[in-house]
Amino acid sequence: MRTSRFAAATALLALAVASCGGAPQAGKGGGSAAFEITKDTPPAKSPVDSVTWSLYAEPQSLDYAYAFDYHPNTVLANVCEQLMRVTPDLKVEPGLAGAAANPDPKRWVYTIRDGVKFHDGSTLTADDVVASMRRHMDPKVGSYWVSVYRNVDKVEKTGPMEVTVRLKEPDQLFNESMGTSAGTIESAAWLAKEGYGTPDVGVNCTGPFSLDSWQKGQSLNFKKFAGYWDASLMPKVNALKMVFIPDPAARVNALLAGEVDGGYLLPPPGFPKLRTAGSGTLYFGPNTTAVNLIPTNLKGTLGDVKVRKALSMALDRDGIIKAASGGAGTPAKAPGALGAWGIAPEAAKGYYDKLPALTQDIPGAKKLIEEAGATGKKVVIATSTLSPDISVIANAVQSAGQAIGLKVELKAVAPDAYTALFSDPKAREGIDLVMTIWYDNTPDPLEFYGILETGDFSNYGGYSNPEYDALVHEANAQADPAARAATVAKLQEIAVRDVVWIPLYEPPHNMFMNKRLTGAPTSISQLVYPWAALLGSAG
Repeated sequence: MRTSRFAAATALLALAVASCGGAPQAGKGGGSAAFEITKDTPPAKSPVDSVTWSLYAEPQSLDYAYAFDYHPNTVLANVCEQLMRVTPDLKVEPGLAGAAANPDPKRWVYTIRDGVKFHDGSTLTADDVVASMRRHMDPKVGSYWVSVYRNVDKVEKTGPMEVTVRLKEPDQLFNESMGTSAGTIESAAWLAKEGYGTPDVGVNCTGPFSLDSWQKGQSLNFKKFAGYWDASLMPKVNALKMVFIPDPAARVNALLAGEVDGGYLLPPPGFPKLRTAGSGTLYFGPNTTAVNLIPTNLKGTLGDVKVRKALSMALDRDGIIKAASGGAGTPAKAPGALGAWGIAPEAAKGYYDKLPALTQDIPGAKKLIEEAGATGKKVVIATSTLSPDISVIANAVQSAGQAIGLKVELKAVAPDAYTALFSDPKAREGIDLVMTIWYDNTPDPLEFYGILETGDFSNYGGYSNPEYDALVHEANAQADPAARAATVAKLQEIAVRDVVWIPLYEPPHNMFMNKRLTGAPTSISQLVYPWAALLGSAG
């Protein structure tokens, strides 16, 4: 996922703008049946003793430094907390830092809340904050969130409950990113333990749920943390169990049978059954996600922008939405989702409208391939059984590429290794193209467009453009959201023009929840907000 978060590609959809209240909104998906956006679910009426929730995969670790994908973040959102908090309506508010100040462009000062307890009963201090943040800057740790700290000069304790971050240059996005795993605070003593974040050691954070046990290959088990500091988010669920069900059909069947109470990121082939299930409701919620193809090797065939543009022109996006997402999605015009423009949503619509529509044009695409001298050249795209949409899209790309004269080969990647494509350059060797479902955790579109800067962790293809880089720095120094959005709009135009990523479609977030429950957010905010703390009885 990018990281600025690599929104790693895997199951389906991600980070959402959830605004509370309001009537459902309808959307069209690739010419198929309409789907409705439900912005929230009714508040829980009373507590429940236990809830079982499904995950499509088991997290490899619960170390926040590597929480760069849907399943670990779905877990950690309920267990660990950040300096800032991104709310379901995509506002950034104080979290473990009761206050954040920007006294000058190169300094962020955080006042840490008093009296916050870790799950082992110890008290949160400024030392814990410093230790947690510095890990991202330690090459030995290899944090997936290192790009958030690229402008940080030092992190230091400047008072009993005060931490100051000194920057090399102005960085407005830094503070917003403190609402993501980049701002997670863990006990410094716990971080020193050998095997931190593994089943044997676990984690010791401050969230509304504490880790009770980790049954490898089966489930993660949590219990309500009675010492939680935020009374407004005190859980109504005493025991929370997250079970790992990698097989898509098995997940759907478990939900239909009532064996599990709910789940996010469900497989589109199961939508028809889940829509009509008597045991619960399938929800589509707000999102900040776009499904893209990432050219990961700009030294190969896709190094020519004409080839990238031709491949984009050859794609049948409506057909892809219907086959890969069950019709739940809208064709994209840019790699960054329109829903991710929380800092300027109205202006964003105008910027987006000016972009060219990405329509299928096989003859025009074939002509570009001929002009580029790329006829017969090879492009390798990764595919996987991790999620049905990955293989559907890979096959669609192969068909489109071959129709315009490219030789597109599929390279199968094991499900547990697919995420590594977004964190390990070696895993991408021999691959030219990967599909990703990319989400933003913050309400700032710079979070996505900033990753295309030269040298960024998530700039997988090695795209480099001095004009683009200068605009990234300009935007990051603009404290006014409207001014920053206008600069990001220029970045968006360049990214579209240079086809740095190939946009496919924007999906809604999805969730199924048993009818006995309510309260969980429908949006992608569940990756950064303690969604399970809102769960409770519907009756």
